[in-house]
Amino acid sequence: MFSLFYGLWNYMFSKTEFHVLILGVDKAGKTTLLEKLKSLYLDLEGLPPDRIVPTVGLNIGRVEASNAKLVFWDLGGQIGLRTIWEKYYEEAHAIMYVIDAACPSSFEDSKSALEKVLRHEDLRGAPLLLLANKQDLAGAVSAEDLARYLDLKELNERPYMFEAVSAYNGTALKPSINWLVDMMERSKRTEILRVRAGANGRV
Repeated sequence: MFSLFYGLWNYMFSKTEFHVLILGVDKAGKTTLLEKLKSLYLDLEGLPPDRIVPTVGLNIGRVEASNAKLVFWDLGGQIGLRTIWEKYYEEAHAIMYVIDAACPSSFEDSKSALEKVLRHEDLRGAPLLLLANKQDLAGAVSAEDLARYLDLKELNERPYMFEAVSAYNGTALKPSINWLVDMMERSKRTEILRVRAGANGRV
């Protein structure tokens, strides 16, 4: 009887843990985004933007949002570091892809890198949150304009959303995260990863 009640309690009150990749080319604002998410959800002061340096390798952030535990993997976006991204695909529940919307000269590189990510078999079905970042800067293009420019062909098999955000001041970040959590909770990919984790003896 105890195990029955414990199982019910665990089901009702435990929080699902999701692994979210934060990807994008160099200087898109990925680490600034992660620091802002920490400040928004943990009530802590993240690193100020002027102290953030380009990521070499991996930054990890953990927050709780929408009754879920989120583990963010912020990966360096320099060309020489993008080969590292694939090492994290298999266990990722979703992708946050960050684009500097105020730097049109980076759009083509961003599009090329994203298309390669979306073609990878290990990310099949993973929800995709595309962030048109740096909306606090003059000249930043809208999410709609960026979506038209990217004209992605690989999106028909996954839930996705374009959102205009500012990692600097936090504009639209919480609604974006709420959408992502909702998509992950309903994603077939999440169920596949849960079954795989159980088969490997992890809870």
